[in-house]
Amino acid sequence: MRINVVELAGAAPGTQRSISFLHFGTPGARPRCYLQSGLHADEIPGMLVMQSLRDKLTALEAAGDITGEIVLVPVANPIGLAQQVSGAHIGRFCLADGLNFNRGFADLAPGAIRRIEGTLSADARRNTHLARMALVAELTAVPPTSEHQSLKHTLLRSALVADVVLDLHCDTEAVVHLYTATDLSREFLPLARWLGARAILVAEISGDNPFDEACSRPWAEIRRHFDKVPFLAPCISATVELRGAVDVGHAIAAADADALIEFLRLRQAIAGEPKDAPELQCEVTPLAGSEPLVAPRAGVVVFRKEVGESVCEGDAIVDLVDPLSGRIDTLHAPTSGVLYARSNLRWSFAGMRLAKIAGRRTERSGSLLSP
Repeated sequence: MRINVVELAGAAPGTQRSISFLHFGTPGARPRCYLQSGLHADEIPGMLVMQSLRDKLTALEAAGDITGEIVLVPVANPIGLAQQVSGAHIGRFCLADGLNFNRGFADLAPGAIRRIEGTLSADARRNTHLARMALVAELTAVPPTSEHQSLKHTLLRSALVADVVLDLHCDTEAVVHLYTATDLSREFLPLARWLGARAILVAEISGDNPFDEACSRPWAEIRRHFDKVPFLAPCISATVELRGAVDVGHAIAAADADALIEFLRLRQAIAGEPKDAPELQCEVTPLAGSEPLVAPRAGVVVFRKEVGESVCEGDAIVDLVDPLSGRIDTLHAPTSGVLYARSNLRWSFAGMRLAKIAGRRTERSGSLLSP
């Protein structure tokens, strides 16, 4: 294992932070697989999975079984990891600017297309290399001007040259679910099977340019623009939601790490044949069909359904109880599907998202992700 430490732009003198990239295998070897955790720094399960994965990859590397290059970023967000307000960990949003750490990554495709216009040929390998370098050049052309921007710039710089990108997250209370691009969903079905995912949510554009889309969507746009030009297989990326925020334990982390190892074998970054995967426990559904239940008022939250349950349109999902008047309002499922995530808070505010159901109908448009 080789460790590459990259310092971020400091927010103030004496506050220098850095990101550590753990490299396994041969530098520059293909496929290059990039995995990170903790971009939302208060989402802890992925960090423990990375600990288990690091141990397994160390043993595989010692045995000479890593055939590509694998990059792990166990702590992708040291800024958010240190943010604390009155004892509460604030890891989803940057306190300096109020922005979500997993939104607003650079949209590099238009500039990269301009850079390689007129330079491509019939050589797919050369074209792919030129496109990668153009994406990197487009990113580095605009230097970051804040610590938060430096964080996003540093992570994206390393991931842009990867063949596979996995961004490990979690929800508040949830079952395993994945987000990816519509045309990439088949690539991640084996991973969903090994992880026991209960939902796979897809969109061509989910909105606000999260990290996984910033890595893979430029390739869709480049290939669409140069539709007569050959390229090698594009970067595939997904966000993997590892259950809920308190689903942290050594056994479950080791099992998740084993699932990731099998996927890396399938992608030929690790030698050997992957194990047979269990049956798929879900179907691919549109992210636009993921229907949130929104609280119309404040109240005590009492859920009637557990995460992972299949529900039908009209089923009672949650009660809101007014502790003064005793009034109870029941919220019902707006669609049929799997209740894949719900809030871990038991007091609601008006407008608060309480639960999410993976439905088949395409109902929503615009920005499809949670704030």
